[in-house]
Amino acid sequence: MEMSDIKYWVGFTLIPGIGRAKFSRLEQHFGDLERAWQAGAAEIKAAGLDDRTVQAIVARRPKISLDDEMEKLERYKVEALTWHDQAYPSRLKEIYDLPPVLYVRGGFDAQDEWSLSVVGTRRPTYYGREVTEQIAGDLARNGITIVSGLARGIDATAHRAALDAGGRTIAVFGCGLDVVYPSDHVKLAREIMERGALVSELPLGSRPKAENFPRRNRIMSGLSLGVLVVEAGEKSGALITTNLALEQNREVFAVPGSMLSPQSRGTNRLIQEGAKLVLGCYDILEELNLSMAAQQLEMKEVLPATDTEALILNCLSPEPTHIDEVGLKCGLPISTVSSTLAMMELKGAVKQVGGMNYILARETREEYRIQVE
Repeated sequence: MEMSDIKYWVGFTLIPGIGRAKFSRLEQHFGDLERAWQAGAAEIKAAGLDDRTVQAIVARRPKISLDDEMEKLERYKVEALTWHDQAYPSRLKEIYDLPPVLYVRGGFDAQDEWSLSVVGTRRPTYYGREVTEQIAGDLARNGITIVSGLARGIDATAHRAALDAGGRTIAVFGCGLDVVYPSDHVKLAREIMERGALVSELPLGSRPKAENFPRRNRIMSGLSLGVLVVEAGEKSGALITTNLALEQNREVFAVPGSMLSPQSRGTNRLIQEGAKLVLGCYDILEELNLSMAAQQLEMKEVLPATDTEALILNCLSPEPTHIDEVGLKCGLPISTVSSTLAMMELKGAVKQVGGMNYILARETREEYRIQVE
């Protein structure tokens, strides 16, 4: 769309209360939004807009400089895409309440057609963070774009895992793209912009408000093939995203957790209600009919190179185990355990998580695990 036309779309996003339905009415009635922007109150009302919206347009319009708004977009390197633009994500066009204008920093890629939203609590357990890192990282390594909301906790962990895996990720904001929220994620947002996209339906200058985030979630699910919930309490905002995903005919996945953990009550309930139980990224790839990606990932499963490695792998789990305990379980000298773990960490088989505690970095095939008496 021509820049001269886009500024009128941008102008209407600056007036509260104008969403998909009202944009459609204005465009259908006037033919283009330039004529709608210049129309008087009676003409706007004739387009089917209610009195309150008409009054808001008439009152706010004289205070808006469209040229200044376009200059701000250029300054912040933000692109405004309307639902007519070819670059507007085709999957997002499928949802009923699609944003008339999508503000983007960074850019979309053909790969983003294969996206998955990852959501969860802002206060994850150690288990939740590790699961998110593993699944989001594995998905990213297989060409799946990770979508999330840049919030603390599961969101930020998912974004970081995708970036660390060399993949793409998209962050959907509940404010304008000139405002990073939370502010301590400025560096993360910059990296996402360079290796993916920052996205919002809200114009520059929009502050983060509580009511913005539930609506933001429909964009996250709308961009994606499905939604994965890692950890969520019974009243978690992440569950709003799953409801929206179901309305949009998207798949819903959930990671099971301890029934004693408050952070897992929501996810366990989702599984009871029919969400796909996820034990690894294979489950997601296969459910989404991306079996080739699943097969490629399976080839990367860790295979122990020696009997000592196999013995140590059998003594580890996704929960941290101290090196001394590994030595006791395996009946091996600490020097042997230490040197073997160091080599296995270089190969990506295990991971040290602090204090000489180790976890499995990736699932190993059952036939390569041996029984320890």
